[in-house]
Amino acid sequence: MRPDFASIAETIRAFVADPAVNRQGPDCDEPCFREPLVAVAAGDDPLWAFFKRDIGDFVWTPEEAFALAFPDAPASAPDLCVISWVLPQTPQTLAAHARETRFPSLPWSRVRHFGETINENLRRHVTAWLCKRGVRACAPALLPGFERTISAKYHFASPWSERHAAYAAGHGTFGLSDGLITRAGKAHRVGSVVAELSLQATPRAYEGPYDWCLHHATGKCGVCARRCPAGSVRPSAQGRRDKQKCFDYIRGTTQAHVRDRQLGIEVSSCGLCQAGLPCSTGIPRGKRSRGR
Repeated sequence: MRPDFASIAETIRAFVADPAVNRQGPDCDEPCFREPLVAVAAGDDPLWAFFKRDIGDFVWTPEEAFALAFPDAPASAPDLCVISWVLPQTPQTLAAHARETRFPSLPWSRVRHFGETINENLRRHVTAWLCKRGVRACAPALLPGFERTISAKYHFASPWSERHAAYAAGHGTFGLSDGLITRAGKAHRVGSVVAELSLQATPRAYEGPYDWCLHHATGKCGVCARRCPAGSVRPSAQGRRDKQKCFDYIRGTTQAHVRDRQLGIEVSSCGLCQAGLPCSTGIPRGKRSRGR
């Protein structure tokens, strides 16, 4: 029997629910994430072509990513779907991080490092689980060729954006600082798998890419801009975060802080624009939305 959405979602949730998996490192039993959110985007959704036009021709559509994984027998876009998940940060990590103003909190740095390893393992787990049930699948973020590149319009980019996949799957919309605001908030890790499977796409309860951002809805807020120690988030820039300033601050300041004072290794940790906000744990009141 072919897997359905319910069984896939339960597989993802069960993986994250395992305390032996979901922990902030080998010496810390605190969980990295709350219960995941799971959604689906159609492989032939017009948004994939739009992302390619808007961000750059280097961006993969689901069909192109699948062809890289299965070059001898690719699949057409209508036969594919994208299974996307959001792994929300815990209230404890968010509370610790909201108290910081210059450097990342220790729990946040742990989740940035160990949590993304969990996310990578979840990509592999879902892919293997589907393949065992006769469904060809791949995780675009784990494919050869997935690496940082430059978009003429948006600066740093990659061939596959987990946030854009989540937007296509109905998880949420972007905020002033480029983070994705979901029903579980803005503080999370995101992952996805492309599968040769017919699943109903999750409806998008929004029309535009910034509908759930309080600043874009009301012209007010801008807390994420004030929280950014690098000055990379600008309320007048319509979501165009200065990615170079963000990159330079992390490489020049927070990586050394994490290495010297927290974990003993360099970690690209910051995320101060994701905690202590009206959208940190959910959709802020006053946003634009046509749905729930």
